[in-house]
Amino acid sequence: MDVSKYTKIKPTNRQVEWQKLGFTAFLHFGINTFTNHEWGTGDENPELFRPHKLNTDQWCEALKAAGVKACILTAKHHDGFCLWATEYTDYSVMASPYPRDIVALLRKSCDRYGLKMGLYLSPWDRHEAAYGTGKAYDDFYLGQLLELTANYGELYTIWMDGACGEGANGKVQEYDWERYFALIRKNQPNAVISIMGPDVRWIGNEAGITRKSEWSVVSERLRERSAIAARSQQAAGIKPLSPEDEDIGSIAALMGEEKLCWYPAEVDVSIRPGWFYHPEENNDLRTTGELVHIYETSVGGNALLLLNVPPDMEGLINEVDVKRLKELGAALKAIFAENLCADACVYDEQSAPITAVLHDDEDFWCGRTEKETVTVKFPEKRRLTHLVLCEQIRESQRIESFDVYSVDLDGQRLLYSGTTVGFKKICRFGATFVEELKIVITQSREFPTIRFIGAYCERI
Repeated sequence: MDVSKYTKIKPTNRQVEWQKLGFTAFLHFGINTFTNHEWGTGDENPELFRPHKLNTDQWCEALKAAGVKACILTAKHHDGFCLWATEYTDYSVMASPYPRDIVALLRKSCDRYGLKMGLYLSPWDRHEAAYGTGKAYDDFYLGQLLELTANYGELYTIWMDGACGEGANGKVQEYDWERYFALIRKNQPNAVISIMGPDVRWIGNEAGITRKSEWSVVSERLRERSAIAARSQQAAGIKPLSPEDEDIGSIAALMGEEKLCWYPAEVDVSIRPGWFYHPEENNDLRTTGELVHIYETSVGGNALLLLNVPPDMEGLINEVDVKRLKELGAALKAIFAENLCADACVYDEQSAPITAVLHDDEDFWCGRTEKETVTVKFPEKRRLTHLVLCEQIRESQRIESFDVYSVDLDGQRLLYSGTTVGFKKICRFGATFVEELKIVITQSREFPTIRFIGAYCERI
């Protein structure tokens, strides 16, 4: 079978740089924080917004403790209340008892703590009178989008969901996505446009659940605007595609698709039951074990993790969330602090040494056939609990299935059996002493690539 149709699909540089971040955070903060609601109505009084201890440095410090590399702030949620000094409405922080530009404050804090920053600007605005009027609202939205993309430094993402309900006038807006995207590309050429955009797709749930096989090469139909896609699929008699589908990237699933694209997945999940802060949820945070599992299966499942951590009514990351983030960071360091492969010898099937995979950089090993075996020999027996494999996705995503064996004088024992690898695959198995690992790639598209191999042992 000629699979070049699939392997010629490759990511843009902005998509690669986005995926390198691995672990990012969402900061849901706004008027809802002070009404104890998830969705506002657009008529909340700005006088309610009183984060008297607001400290964006504290936000960044808490996120860094967990290992987060970037964060996204809800600059405006569906209620229309804006967290920056916008010229397009008086429904903002500037009309509140805390008249400070929070987007600007977070920009300074992110720079200080070495975090990349992204912004969420809800297309649905339940306060703005122009919502539902067509071009007039698109112009209003573009004006706000221009302010955010032109005045707050480099952004790594503009996060856009498809929320579309009734506005204050009872009307619904049909969004001019292409105008929105063109403005973002002009002002932030390195930023990915996420969820409703062409660069990053939603994993399909908000529970932190990932697929067994996560492919970044998928049908172009998945990134069409949902309403357009639904109409065109119905008219053509083609089975509709959804981000929730379990298999969206196997050759069987892509058979018959005319156009393919690189469209990687993002896993968005909250540390709490809700997305905004609610004091009654202070005892309901996800456990450290749950968060480690989500990290390993998302970051380590060819996706990116977007963990929501909502600031509280004081304008701080609540102390219980801070504690959990520190615990998560410590747990991840206990696993991944030391790469036990650093001084190993790696060989291909012809016993030729492979050195490129021992360093987490752009160099990579390239196989010759669809099925390949790579051997890792350690200087002495080492206790392992995790293996990390990374493809060079700049050459597309190729590995379809693989097995990992421990080899000694008594023979070989299967430690892990997996499917896709992609940007990163974290393989967890029972603690075992290993002198030699055999990574058997049982199927790939044309030939496999490996950019990095890492072996780790969880410290108890």
